[in-house]
Amino acid sequence: MGAFANKLFRIVKRYETPLTFLSGALIVAGIAFDQFAGLKTAAAILYLSATVLTGLPIVLRALMGLRLKTVGIELLLTIAIVGALYIQEYDEAAIVTFLFQLGEFLEQRTLNKTRKAIKDLAKMAPSVGRIIRPSGTEKIAVSRLKAGDRLLVWTGEKIPVDGTIESGEGYIDEATINGESVPKRKAKGAKVFAGTLLDNGTLEIKADRIGKDTTFAKIMTLVEQAQDAKSPAERFIDRFAKWYTPLVVLMTIITGAVTKSIDTAITVLVLSCPGALVIGAPVANVAGIGRGAKDSILLKGGNSVATFAKVDTVFFDKTGTLTIGHPVVTETISYAADLGKALALAASLESISNHPLAKAIVDYGKAQHVQLYGSVNGRAIAGLGIAGEIEGSSVMVGSANLMRKEGLVLSPAEEQDLKDMEAKGNTAVFLAIERKIVLLFAIADAIRPNAKETIQGLRKLGIKRMAMLTGDNETAAKTVAQELGLDDFEAQLLPQDKLQAVRESQKEGHVVAFVGDGINDSPALAGADIGIALGGGTDVAIETSDVVLLKDDLGSIPKALKLAKRIVLLTYENIVIAILTVLLLLLGLFAGYIHMASGMFVHEASVLFVILNAMRLLITKREKKKIPERLDVDQEVISEPNIE
Repeated sequence: MGAFANKLFRIVKRYETPLTFLSGALIVAGIAFDQFAGLKTAAAILYLSATVLTGLPIVLRALMGLRLKTVGIELLLTIAIVGALYIQEYDEAAIVTFLFQLGEFLEQRTLNKTRKAIKDLAKMAPSVGRIIRPSGTEKIAVSRLKAGDRLLVWTGEKIPVDGTIESGEGYIDEATINGESVPKRKAKGAKVFAGTLLDNGTLEIKADRIGKDTTFAKIMTLVEQAQDAKSPAERFIDRFAKWYTPLVVLMTIITGAVTKSIDTAITVLVLSCPGALVIGAPVANVAGIGRGAKDSILLKGGNSVATFAKVDTVFFDKTGTLTIGHPVVTETISYAADLGKALALAASLESISNHPLAKAIVDYGKAQHVQLYGSVNGRAIAGLGIAGEIEGSSVMVGSANLMRKEGLVLSPAEEQDLKDMEAKGNTAVFLAIERKIVLLFAIADAIRPNAKETIQGLRKLGIKRMAMLTGDNETAAKTVAQELGLDDFEAQLLPQDKLQAVRESQKEGHVVAFVGDGINDSPALAGADIGIALGGGTDVAIETSDVVLLKDDLGSIPKALKLAKRIVLLTYENIVIAILTVLLLLLGLFAGYIHMASGMFVHEASVLFVILNAMRLLITKREKKKIPERLDVDQEVISEPNIE
């Protein structure tokens, strides 16, 4: 019998979702037949069919729970279903089972994909490396590499190991490790990490750590461990059922023995079935999650909502989270009379380069509507910039070191401008025409436009501490933290360092949320009480988090927190309403004021009331549209260039 029950449970589990929706359709048809066509028998058959479809999974879970000596809400529902069927309240049995199954489905739906991202992350790990042999190079599987092996990495290839550069230099994209958008120039003696990408250059590397010992592999392990540690809290209804279910069964038996009436005993059982309690919490979560979806906020289940509402500490990643995630020109200082021509020359020369800083200058030039020159001859100067000739003019764009190397002396004013820019965390890039410095660009990863408002909004909602955890340098981190009014910041962190900071705060008793967007944020997103991912981030960050901002908009965080608090409040309201309704019904029954008909009416009314109470979450307040002031005919409208 046990083997048959297990097999039946697996079959039912497999088709549980379509059976639930089929049951809902049968209930709707039953109501139509009963209320509008007067076909009572046909309606009863439809209700019975619906009860079987959604009641069978509940009965099987109740039986399996009894085998494990666990008393849950499923057992009480099973007894109530049998009782309702006995006294021919077929619609009651069908509706209660359907609503219970629907709540389970909707609450768990978004949680089934959380492991998929780990598999996708594993696929990003390099599978082969080019080992240097006395006779040449040979591609071999990463699993065959050993510490101490010498490897050759070419432009566009992933670095297969954690190691040290023995010769060569190049720009390495380390976004998978530290989340930073700007590739770093590295040369002999520098450390490199597995899974990072060599944007340009050629490197000879000595392997220090391979396989599961690399930083990239540790990121995957940390994500898996943090997810395993986040087991969902036992729901209140299940805890409630542990004592409520046996109490109701005992009360039913006593009622039957005292009154000698099986109908009265069944009435006690049916009226005691906490229908409003069963659906009160799920329907509030479902309505709240639906409201969040309207606002492009994905809340992953009731447990995430309840925890989110308690958050008192928020940690932010910097790059791509508080900032836009790629370098842009934030300021220019001109030392020339013809700024337009200077900018056109700079953008034209940089257009032949694929370096991120070059792209920032080109994008800025396009935003300023400059016309690029068609004929450009140039050459890259590794680690310094680019030089060339455009229509007879010699042009150089690069760092202060490039200017000095080419014999150009910075004036005191230019030196001061350079220091001021670098003090703010900017990268300074000079433009020289005919060996004369004419323009200075400040390039940085710009702060998101609504980041400051987001911080202020979270403070109003009761967040006590907000800090930034970043892999970027100290100067850039300090600049962003001060501008946004954050309480604290930590810089130059690896993924495991971010996770450690989260765990230390949790040990102090804080409920912590972490906001991030990259693979390197995944351990902290999974390890925090609530992980919040931006929709423009990586799949790993999104799927390991508890809240996803589908609009990639920081301003959605205060909205999401406010919504979570409302959901929790309405959930508690529904629980109180459900319990009070059952108590009042039982008191009325024993006092002689409530009978089956009136009791069922109140019972169904309480179910409808908690549903309507939860539906308030879906009500959107209309905002008054602001009427723009009339512009005078001769008034000039100037638009600021979008340099993002």
